[in-house]
Amino acid sequence: MHASHELSDRQFRTISDLVYQHCGINLKDGKEALVRARLMKRFRAIGMDSVESYLELIKSKAGDHELDQMIDAMTTNKTSFFREIEHFIYLRETVLPQFKGRRMRFWSAACSSGEEPYSLAMLLREHLADIDRMDVLILATDISRRMLEKGAKALYSGDALIDLPSSYLQKYFVKSRNAACSYQVADNVRSMVRLARLNLMGSWPMRGSFHVIFCRNVMIYFDRATQQQLINRLWELLEPGGYLFVGHSEGLSAITHKFKYIRPATYRK
Repeated sequence: MHASHELSDRQFRTISDLVYQHCGINLKDGKEALVRARLMKRFRAIGMDSVESYLELIKSKAGDHELDQMIDAMTTNKTSFFREIEHFIYLRETVLPQFKGRRMRFWSAACSSGEEPYSLAMLLREHLADIDRMDVLILATDISRRMLEKGAKALYSGDALIDLPSSYLQKYFVKSRNAACSYQVADNVRSMVRLARLNLMGSWPMRGSFHVIFCRNVMIYFDRATQQQLINRLWELLEPGGYLFVGHSEGLSAITHKFKYIRPATYRK
């Protein structure tokens, strides 16, 4: 590798600090090898000739877009339909029967490429008999423009749908004419989801509160102070009696919070 493409400790710290200030993601905990590898890939993609010139770019006003692209490259966008199925079962069996109102609001925070909010929408269509006469909306947000674009297209390979019940595939997907071996999420599911870009560490423009928030497998990227701040803000946006689902590796035991623990990775206001 050319010397100018080597990442010094100082440069690594500079990049880590920029990412942390921008979106709260902590890259310093044993992730240096991963960061280096992904940065090198990003350098090649945009034809930069040195780390220093890249740093100058992302620190400049003109570099805001590239900073977003770099953060996108740093974050892992692992997801799947009905991932951590226990949450969806609990939602179906316990949470939905409690709702008596006509209006329901859900938030899929860190929705990646859309599998989580579309899973939620399919579950709601399946288990709320009069859903088309209700006011139901799922807000789905992520920091990655690339993932949101994928979610907006709502095109998924047959491999991605392999674990779905066959009835879901028939009811809620349409075979794509344009892309071989791809399926598009049906309009009646897509219409329930509003995709939007949101940095969880930035301002939240949403008005009103949510009955259910999914914020799963995102806090693992944050240090404890950032997790604490996020959990406090999520509390404020939940309806009294509303539910928060976090990733199964992300319990809130190390955080001071007002939520009532219900079961693993499931909390209630």
